[in-house]
Amino acid sequence: MHDLPHIVRMLHDDALGAQRERLTDPLPDSYYRAFSAMENDPNNQLFVAELDGAVIGTFQLTIIAGLSHQGGTNAQIEAVRIAAERRGKGYGEEMIREAIVLARARGCYRLQLTTDKSRKDAQRFYARLGFTASHEGMKLSL
Repeated sequence: MHDLPHIVRMLHDDALGAQRERLTDPLPDSYYRAFSAMENDPNNQLFVAELDGAVIGTFQLTIIAGLSHQGGTNAQIEAVRIAAERRGKGYGEEMIREAIVLARARGCYRLQLTTDKSRKDAQRFYARLGFTASHEGMKLSL
């Protein structure tokens, strides 16, 4: 839980994140409640990448059981971030490759993600790692 302020700082550190995250000291309780819920759910994990004792990256991996694909299990990766000063050095690729290994180890038939349509660099990054834009995603804000 001590990494939470570093994680929220990375989530906040871009134009989209700055609009939706609250980077205050102390952090809003909502972040701690969400972290606790994730920590207590064996199908929902939050990972951090560290370098020399500093948090430089994060991603969330959720395992989703389903009936489709003959009762197959699928994995969703979200909130992928690398600290701004560490981008372009291969750390993001290492994290995604680890997510792939983890999803396979859990018997998942697919690893999926979404990225905002405005994030062209992220789209190129994921395509380079083998992800395809195979579906049109839709969301409803509640």
